[in-house]
Amino acid sequence: MIDLAQLRREPEFVKAALARRGVELSTMDEIIGLDAEHRQLLQEAERLRAEVKELSRQVGEARRNNEEDKAEELTSTSRELGDQERMASQRVDAVAQDLREKLLMIPNIPAPDVPDGRDENDNVETRRWWVGMDQGAAFPTYAAHQRVPHWDIGIELGILDLESGAKLAGSMFPLYRGAGARLLRSLGFFALNAHMADYEEIRPPSFALTETMMSTGHLPKSVDDMYAIERDDLWAIPTAEVPLTSMNRDEILEESQLPLRLTAQTACFRREAGAAGRDTRGLLRVHEFDKVELFAYCTPDQAEAAHADILARAEGLLQALGLTYRVLDLCTGDLGTSSARTVDLEVFSPGVDRWLEVSSVSWFRDFQARRANVRYRTAAGTTALVHTVNGSALAWARIWAALVETYRLSDGSVKLPDVLAPYMGDQLTITKKGS
Repeated sequence: MIDLAQLRREPEFVKAALARRGVELSTMDEIIGLDAEHRQLLQEAERLRAEVKELSRQVGEARRNNEEDKAEELTSTSRELGDQERMASQRVDAVAQDLREKLLMIPNIPAPDVPDGRDENDNVETRRWWVGMDQGAAFPTYAAHQRVPHWDIGIELGILDLESGAKLAGSMFPLYRGAGARLLRSLGFFALNAHMADYEEIRPPSFALTETMMSTGHLPKSVDDMYAIERDDLWAIPTAEVPLTSMNRDEILEESQLPLRLTAQTACFRREAGAAGRDTRGLLRVHEFDKVELFAYCTPDQAEAAHADILARAEGLLQALGLTYRVLDLCTGDLGTSSARTVDLEVFSPGVDRWLEVSSVSWFRDFQARRANVRYRTAAGTTALVHTVNGSALAWARIWAALVETYRLSDGSVKLPDVLAPYMGDQLTITKKGS
């Protein structure tokens, strides 16, 4: 969450920054008022507590001096003040809870260089990449056989079975078969191997406690998009970012440990509650998908380099796969709740004639660390909140779609890029069974 101390010091700056994200000034004024009320009530409760403690001392002294009447009078006064103190403490807790609930709904302060905008239509495209562009090749064109959507290719080749997935779990839960399942598995191995020298691989649980989900900012703001297991107070993770962020919750790291880099491939679960009316065919929007996540705890000075490293790795994978992509600088209106700055990578998928988001690389400042209480001890011996950075490298459902469309041949088969050969058992051509 945002730094309440900064809000007290620089209220106009914080309000102006959050106004860029559509936060009403009245909302921030209400929070400022609650904070002031909370501090005032806390001081009153502490004053009453101190008076009760002093009266207790005086009662003891009176009894030692056999001054029973005085002791009874002091005891009566102490009881009255004690009742007042308990009521004041209850009011402190109620206002503190109200303040926390409102703070949990406030997004992060955007970085100064984030472009202003209302929604995804105002994101800024900064560059594109395609095979051969360094040698002067023109932006690629695609033949008719590449303009076939991946769901038709998947059915024709027997590698994507959306009907069976729907029969087992409902719509938007895909089922991959044969070479399609192997391709999905190969993409995960391909990416994890590319990161293993610098990022520690983690295999976290697929479910998380409410506290863990709140640490990243997915709760309470995005509750409608999450899958809840209410009986056990657990949530299906929407991304490996959730468990990785809380790996060191309530701990103090040493500055020498930073940046601490982690990676994980997990299944990711999202209800996509806001997808009504949007294209949900095939793998464009699914409730479950596999994704490799890159994550770093770092100092503020390390954050820019950590963000650049994750972005470069995600781009490197796309280039190795030979997929055309573009880079978007997300505007204030399209930033995730916890993000101070996000860069998206979108691949071009010729069969659906669309750019598909396959990676979001985000810097969160200390927004998540404040929720998770992850600190580091500086060389000077003081403690400070870490910064967190994470990004997808990569999300596989849409990569799968882009690959089978981009690499479809005129005879209907799919010839995958050579970089996947070690993971596909050198069986890079996917053909229809029996052909």
